[in-house]
Amino acid sequence: MATDSRLAQIPPTMAAMLLTGHGGIDKLVYDENVPTPCPGPGEVLVQVTATAKNNTDRKAREGLYPTKDKGDVTSFQMGGSPTLTFPRIQGADVVGRIVAVGEGVDAGRIAQRGLLDFNLYADARRDLNLTPDYYGHGADGGFAEYIAVPADQFHHVANPELDDAELAAMGMCSYQTALHMLTSANIKAGERVLVTGASGGVGTALIQLCRIMGAIPYALSQQDKADALRKLGAEAVLDRSEMGDFTDKVRALTGDRPFDAVMDLVGGEMTHHFIDSMIFDMNRRDTYPRLSIAGASGGNVSEMMWTRIYLYQVQIFGVSHGTREEAEQLVEWIRNGQLKPVLHAAFKLSELHAAERYFVNRNSNYLGKIVIVPDAQWAEHGAPHALEAS
Repeated sequence: MATDSRLAQIPPTMAAMLLTGHGGIDKLVYDENVPTPCPGPGEVLVQVTATAKNNTDRKAREGLYPTKDKGDVTSFQMGGSPTLTFPRIQGADVVGRIVAVGEGVDAGRIAQRGLLDFNLYADARRDLNLTPDYYGHGADGGFAEYIAVPADQFHHVANPELDDAELAAMGMCSYQTALHMLTSANIKAGERVLVTGASGGVGTALIQLCRIMGAIPYALSQQDKADALRKLGAEAVLDRSEMGDFTDKVRALTGDRPFDAVMDLVGGEMTHHFIDSMIFDMNRRDTYPRLSIAGASGGNVSEMMWTRIYLYQVQIFGVSHGTREEAEQLVEWIRNGQLKPVLHAAFKLSELHAAERYFVNRNSNYLGKIVIVPDAQWAEHGAPHALEAS
């Protein structure tokens, strides 16, 4: 293992937040004596400076990933068997600096700042990811002071205009999911796309990515966030608290043209409204209606008439993660300054309980991402984005 003598000696133990089992936030235990990982062949050791929090952290902790019985308490296990074992360090969207490299990795990478592609890929395929898993679930993540990850998945992002917390807010868990929603539905320039759950990490990513791809995003959110979402790129903002006459409201915004596609992060009872918004006038469509689903904040079960799906030829795409190709495309857009961070606030790692409570009970002013910063890195990378400072 190669290290950089210019950097502080890597300690044998580190601080980390350990998930000790399924349940409430009491299952998250802060431990300052966790063994520091060592990079294996093809890996780098990263000193973590910021890790974005995602809704999947909470859902994995609470066991909210059922695929059959809606009452199941289970983890994300698309590969056929559970990979979430305890204790586990959560946190997928990791930013930091390389402090050591494993066998076969160029020591010249030491001191590089980078962003982690959060996926645990089952194979080397670049355009397909059929059994997705991720750091913070199937392997230890970034709610710690150090993490060992594959060198080819830790992408160098120098961009001095982005500080580490801002870069973490652009992490792959949200942006890669958003891009895969759009590519799965084959979104083209000029198409009208409804983005539900628009104020969260995936929603804000979708709005930006639509504009990069030339599509026209319409947001569904609370109206007190409308100005911020329009500034981010939304063509217009529909009020999710008033879903009555939803199709009429869509007609008024689009000149009587249905949405070409819906990027749905809400689900539940709203699903039929989203389908209505795509099929109310099939004569004015140029493509099949497309519903791309990557979340269920409004409920995990939706009731719908299948005749409406197959007679109107609605194409449905389920999306969880993404591919290596999509991750590399996102890094290129970040490096080119085409994507902008939407950072809400930072919390200390030792205060992750408070961050979890704030995330669940967030008020109408919430927009974007929460980032978790190790206590030792707080003064430099977290304090400028603390809630009080915000």
